[in-house]
Amino acid sequence: MDHYDSQQTNDYMQPEEDWDRDMLLDPAWEKQQRKTFTAWCNSHLRKAGTQIDNIEEDFRDGLKLMLLLEVISGERLAKPERGKMRVHKISNVNKALDFIASKGVKLVSIGAEEIVDGNVKMTLGMIWTIILRFAIQDISVEETSAKEGLLLWCQRKTAPYKNVNIQNFHISWKDGLGFCALIHRHRPELIDYGKLRKDDPLTNLNTAFDVAEKYLDIPKMLDAEDIVGTARPDEKAIMTYVSSFYHAFSGAQKAETAANRICKVLAVNQENEQLMEDYEKLASDLLEWIRRTIPWLENRAPENTMQAMQQKLEDFRDYRRLHKPPKVQEKCQLEINFNTLQTKLRLSNRPAFMPSEGKMVSDINNAWGGLEQAEKGYEEWLLNEIRRLERLDHLAEKFRQKASIHESWTDGKEAMLQQKDYETATLSEIKALLKKHEAFESDLAAHQDRVEQIAAIAQELNELDYYDSPSVNARCQKICDQWDNLGALTQKRREALERTEKLLETIDQLYLEYAKRAAPFNNWMEGAMEDLQDTFIVHTIEEIQGLTTAHEQFKATLPDADKERQAILGIHNEVSKIVQTYHVNMAGTNPYTTITPQEINGKWDHVRQLVPRRDQALMEEHTRQQQNERLRKQFGAQANVIGPWIQTKMEEIGRISIEMHGTLEDQLNHLRQYEKSIINYKPKIDQLEGDHQQIQEALIFDNKHTNYTMEHIRVGWEQLLTTIARTINEVENQILTRDAKGISQEQMNEFRASFNHFDRKKTGMMDSEDFRACLISMGYNMGEAEFARIMSIVDPNRLGVVTFQAFIDFMSRETADTDTADQVMASFKILAGDKNYITVDELRRELPPDQAEYCIARMAPYSGSDAVPGALDYMSFSTALYGESDL
Repeated sequence: MDHYDSQQTNDYMQPEEDWDRDMLLDPAWEKQQRKTFTAWCNSHLRKAGTQIDNIEEDFRDGLKLMLLLEVISGERLAKPERGKMRVHKISNVNKALDFIASKGVKLVSIGAEEIVDGNVKMTLGMIWTIILRFAIQDISVEETSAKEGLLLWCQRKTAPYKNVNIQNFHISWKDGLGFCALIHRHRPELIDYGKLRKDDPLTNLNTAFDVAEKYLDIPKMLDAEDIVGTARPDEKAIMTYVSSFYHAFSGAQKAETAANRICKVLAVNQENEQLMEDYEKLASDLLEWIRRTIPWLENRAPENTMQAMQQKLEDFRDYRRLHKPPKVQEKCQLEINFNTLQTKLRLSNRPAFMPSEGKMVSDINNAWGGLEQAEKGYEEWLLNEIRRLERLDHLAEKFRQKASIHESWTDGKEAMLQQKDYETATLSEIKALLKKHEAFESDLAAHQDRVEQIAAIAQELNELDYYDSPSVNARCQKICDQWDNLGALTQKRREALERTEKLLETIDQLYLEYAKRAAPFNNWMEGAMEDLQDTFIVHTIEEIQGLTTAHEQFKATLPDADKERQAILGIHNEVSKIVQTYHVNMAGTNPYTTITPQEINGKWDHVRQLVPRRDQALMEEHTRQQQNERLRKQFGAQANVIGPWIQTKMEEIGRISIEMHGTLEDQLNHLRQYEKSIINYKPKIDQLEGDHQQIQEALIFDNKHTNYTMEHIRVGWEQLLTTIARTINEVENQILTRDAKGISQEQMNEFRASFNHFDRKKTGMMDSEDFRACLISMGYNMGEAEFARIMSIVDPNRLGVVTFQAFIDFMSRETADTDTADQVMASFKILAGDKNYITVDELRRELPPDQAEYCIARMAPYSGSDAVPGALDYMSFSTALYGESDL
């Protein structure tokens, strides 16, 4: 009991805290836990012949909870309460919780009241605690238990399988391959693992769950869709499911463990025997190598040349770098193998390994010590011999190196110091030459030490009777003589450079002054040439006057500009005078500018030539703008008359078409007189067109003297002609309607008055609402259908407006159709007589041939009297002529 209090409390406290946090973080896990825990409980309850359907409801009375604990523990619990009151249920649940606690499980925050109340979170937590205690806690794999043991078991079983990497109890199982691998490892005949694909997790999971349920008696605890559709499957649900696989395969695992234990012992014996063989061979090879190497290291035969001794040293370095390191590694490996072998034999309760005679580790160490002693003596001898031969060679080589460096440095220096490059150099180049000469003087002083070292080495070689001393002495004397000559040439060149610098500084100041004044003057001339040659585009007399004024102001600045030009040329002349006086050899032009006196004079002459050309161009443009202004005024004067005249005529025509003065014939005559007066006005339009053509040819784009453009005049004139023609046509149509319908002038006036009254927008047309109001004012009482029918007559194109002509047509029809219909039907009765029908023969006899045939064709669909086939009775005759809506 103490064991569970200390260790199991920690094991179960942490899962309970994780439970709270997980339920808050991902409520979707509740669904997975419901399914898994329900299936797990039923897998045990079915042994007692029962099951649960709803995990939080079926455990509320505590009866099935106590039964579940009895099944999984194999123990009997206290007798349950059979009452249905809340107190009985709480008592049963408490008995179950007490039994769980008696197994060393410390329940945290789980009370009987929450289980009885159906608290899902607490119920699932309780079931998880039961699963941990009775299904997972006792799992033990290689000194690990519970969750870690189960995870290690899964890893061991699935290690050989491709695409399976079990690291946890959530996302490692999402692709289903882990479940399939566990089944295949123990029952390979149940699953063809080679046909499974990692990218088809639903198929993998369903295959594993179906096979486990059918052949392994493991109930289906989760749906494949729940696992695939969750970013991180519930860990507790996966652990519960996987633990079922563990218990299903636990028997097979024990047999496998026994076999592995036997194989392990055999493998250890084989490995020990191989280590023994490897030790014997490696020891023999290493001792043979040491035996062959020591005589070579003990050879002390001296060499006469440094090259030969250096070759010996190189051979020894190759030995150290290439040949010995592998043998050091072999010796180390030999000792490691020996110690490892002895340890394995001791752990296996086997006798210690005894190598062959002379091949003990101590024997090899003694031989190796002799090798290193010979190696150390050989290295010391080589170094002493090399130092002995090095001394003289070093002094001679040092002399040659220093002499070569000095000779290389002095090569070309005398020629450089005798150059007269300063005679053609610019000031900046002279200053650079001086800086360069100063640097050379510093370098010369620094080389003084090298010359002294060369002389000292030559002296030491003489004292040591070096075999090639005569050549060393001759070379040393040549170096000293050359050094004295360099000193004299250096001083002479400095004096020449300083003298030339003073002359060029004076010229440079003049060059700088010239550049400062020449640049702005040159820019002024270039700007003047650009302005004088600039093509100007003006459209008004004011613009050309502005350009003329600016040009006059420019001409006023020319005298001052000429004075500046002469001053700039004077600076250049002064430079030329200095060059001639002191015989300065100028190497180039002014370094501060590329502008030459010739260029200044050339541009000045060009400016003087462009001024009169500009005067002439401005004068010509001024004349052209005066002519354009005359054309603008001429066009504006005519347009300001014609435009208002067109507008006035349009308004007068509108008034004539609306007002009711006189008869329609009077209005028609009046309109025709207007049309004639308008046509007589055409010559003025043509004259304005001619003026407009002149304006276009002169490229005049605006006219401040009028707001009318030729386009406005053209559109207005065309609208005027169209309006007068349309108005005359409307009056003519009204006369035709009046005469055809027999409408009096008073009726026409009444129609016009009504139309004008309801034409509220005064556009000559009524919209549908105005037309409806007009009909109502005239006594029409109609619904929406009747008004729609009337609108289809007066507005067949469905424009939403009614013209006066359509209005007259409708009104004349309404007044005339009644009389005409009555007269025609009275005529029918006369022809029909007492028989009340008309035959085709009677129509042909009484009517003209063409009208009779037309009437017969109209009546054909309606013929067929009850008395005489092919005849028309009164109603059929009326329908054929006027339609059903007119009956």
